[in-house]
Amino acid sequence: MWRPGFDYIEKQRAKLFGYRRTLCIHSHIHRGTPEKPGLVLGLDRGGSCSGVAFKVSGKKRDEVFEYLHARELVTNVYLERIGKLQLSDQSRVSAYCYVADLKHRQYAKNISVDKAVEIVSDSVGQSGHNIDYVTSTVEQLRSMNLRDHWLEDVVSKLPRKV
Repeated sequence: MWRPGFDYIEKQRAKLFGYRRTLCIHSHIHRGTPEKPGLVLGLDRGGSCSGVAFKVSGKKRDEVFEYLHARELVTNVYLERIGKLQLSDQSRVSAYCYVADLKHRQYAKNISVDKAVEIVSDSVGQSGHNIDYVTSTVEQLRSMNLRDHWLEDVVSKLPRKV
């Protein structure tokens, strides 16, 4: 949401049903290492998830898919799925989504707030510190007037960077 990394022609608030946003992926590259994994967000089964849908130009479709595959499927912890979204204008569309592979070794099932804080506080990967990733996500959600109480609890317990 806060760093799509590709060109888009429109973005709109959206709700995905059947999945929820949670720190359920052990990151071995972007926000951690294999020796000291971080935690990143995934779409896990159950509930719903409010966020952003990006509309991509047909001319850019293949380029965007190539970029997303390279970024998101580095260790194949996500499964590509077509999800049903309700957009802020109340229309319904199908959208390309990455959901957590519950059978993958990097899947982190039911992490507690305290365990998430412990992992996130001390993890750094190629894309930076895990704290920055989690706090930036919560800041983006707040800027959209979206609340994620579980993630907010994690952020409230993270050490402040100096």
